[in-house]
Amino acid sequence: MALWRRSPSRSGRLPGGASDQEEDCRQYTNKSCEECLKNVTCLWCASSRRCVEYPVRRVLPRADLCELRSARWGVCWVNFEALIIAMSVVGGTILIMLGVCCCCCCCKKKSKKPDKDEERAAREREKRRVRQEERRAEMKSRHDEIRRKYGLFKEENPYAKFEN
Repeated sequence: MALWRRSPSRSGRLPGGASDQEEDCRQYTNKSCEECLKNVTCLWCASSRRCVEYPVRRVLPRADLCELRSARWGVCWVNFEALIIAMSVVGGTILIMLGVCCCCCCCKKKSKKPDKDEERAAREREKRRVRQEERRAEMKSRHDEIRRKYGLFKEENPYAKFEN
């Protein structure tokens, strides 16, 4: 079974000056968007009902080729204007989320490593606690001396359980 195919000249263009892809896209002009977009190299212009080759050297089609709100590529239900807005929103959201994640990570790293002020405050708290315990022990020993001196020292409970 032999397939018939047009053979382009050395320049890749047909004798009329158009390339194979341009011819393939132009044959869907005044037909439907779905038929035009079956070929991924084609761009459908809804306002003029033209099917043209997508200008791959430029990101967006030129205004004289088709205006953005009428241009369709890939799927018929999304125009370039909506696609640009949607992609901008998604891209902006992703950038904001990355920024927030970076800030959160940096803050967590800071909080895990105590800074010098926190270390100094912890040392001071420990010193105060030790001094307070020393004072408490000193006061208890003074009070015990005074109780012994005046005979007020608490004796062991005479009614304590007797062990054998």
